[in-house]
Amino acid sequence: MFNNLLESLYNKVLVNIVKKSASMDVYIEIYSKKSIIDHVFESFNSTALDSKMVNFIEGYLKESPYYYISVLDTSMDQGAIPTCNKSKSTYYKDLSASEYKCYDKEWTYYTSKSDLYEIEKQFHEIGVDFIFSPFVLLSHFFQDKISAKMAMYILIEEASMSLAVFESGKLLYAEHLDMEQVVDSEDDLLSQGMSDEEEIDIDSDLNIDLEDVDVIDDIEGLEDFGDIEDLDSLEDIDEFAEDKDIEEELLEVEEPQEENNDTNFNEDYQRFSLINSSLGHYYSDTKYESQFIETVYIADSIGVSSDLKRYLEEEMFLNVYIRRVNISMELCEITKRELGL
Repeated sequence: MFNNLLESLYNKVLVNIVKKSASMDVYIEIYSKKSIIDHVFESFNSTALDSKMVNFIEGYLKESPYYYISVLDTSMDQGAIPTCNKSKSTYYKDLSASEYKCYDKEWTYYTSKSDLYEIEKQFHEIGVDFIFSPFVLLSHFFQDKISAKMAMYILIEEASMSLAVFESGKLLYAEHLDMEQVVDSEDDLLSQGMSDEEEIDIDSDLNIDLEDVDVIDDIEGLEDFGDIEDLDSLEDIDEFAEDKDIEEELLEVEEPQEENNDTNFNEDYQRFSLINSSLGHYYSDTKYESQFIETVYIADSIGVSSDLKRYLEEEMFLNVYIRRVNISMELCEITKRELGL
């Protein structure tokens, strides 16, 4: 009781870090008795915890002995499976080399132990209290829709996407998608095409046209990988999102600047290709309860162009709704739920 009383006398400092392709975003809130008394956002042009970033963060950590540091898990070897049942988990994924948690007693999210170790190592100078899965963030962000609507939900980041299919709150399918997969596949195709071309007689008139083409316990649902020293110590996250009309979610996506059109076109086509491939896997793999998908909700953290929405609507006949998300601020909301603030 004395500790609780002492804690109530201090503000809480909530530090939220998101690693991007070439930078890191840091969002900090100073929280006092159910209200925000200060907040700051800073983006650093580095993917490492350099001295500038450490000094910035530690300047705020000095304000209170009660501070919490949260990061988003950006590792590639992660995902989610539609069960928390011990005997069924291996049907979907071998989790022996992964750390995993049960979410809401319904589904499990996981990431490799080696990747978690690397995250801990990267932030050892300031420490890490919470490592949040993007699938938890996606579920949290769209809680108002997931609980009632059968749809595909996608969190878009710079170098990856986290895709999940939910029906009335039940996870049916999930996959973490790496943008580099498309690039690598296209490179392989190009290399193969070049090899084939070398076999053609040099005098041939034929033109080659390459087109771009674990044992799981029935534990309480935990939304992050928790304290690095005690991964099983946290409580459930409660629902928080308020209902929003679909019309309020339909955003007019800004057209990219003219000089960036080619880059945005290529990236949006890569995202479309990954989504199309993942959806095909969902429909064809008998392990999953395939339901026909008509609607897609996108949590957009980067500002995609209108091309992605157009591809999904015209090529896959999907109804697409986009909601912008600031991931570092969303991490802060989840952290507050974890802490009961």
